[in-house]
Amino acid sequence: MYYLYFLANASLTLRIADHLQLSPQLPVEFMTVIHQIDGWIVKIKLYDPITPQQHGDFLAYMNELGIPYEPEMRLQMALWSLETGQSPIDVMRRYQVAIVAHGQPNRSDIESFRRQFTRGLGYCPETLA
Repeated sequence: MYYLYFLANASLTLRIADHLQLSPQLPVEFMTVIHQIDGWIVKIKLYDPITPQQHGDFLAYMNELGIPYEPEMRLQMALWSLETGQSPIDVMRRYQVAIVAHGQPNRSDIESFRRQFTRGLGYCPETLA
């Protein structure tokens, strides 16, 4: 089972990473975070099925923070490549996407990307807030 969402900014993405780290009842296989100029794409894949109650609760949480996302073909291929074990660097080069994180939910990867991107620009765009 997986969840694929579009989020408006980095703060919302960080909230999801924190939530997943603090929710041992959700068997997270991986969380993929991709930054786009207009927002963030987050894919969360679970190892095992969860109860209908857990699914409903998590779906409600995700719907509060973002909107379900249907990626274009290039992004679908990038996500599939990551899932099949290809290196994030190779996937970024091949599909021209900014993969911020792939693996266990990790706040520090997202924060590091945000700091480096902002430092390079000299200001903080709305999507990185």
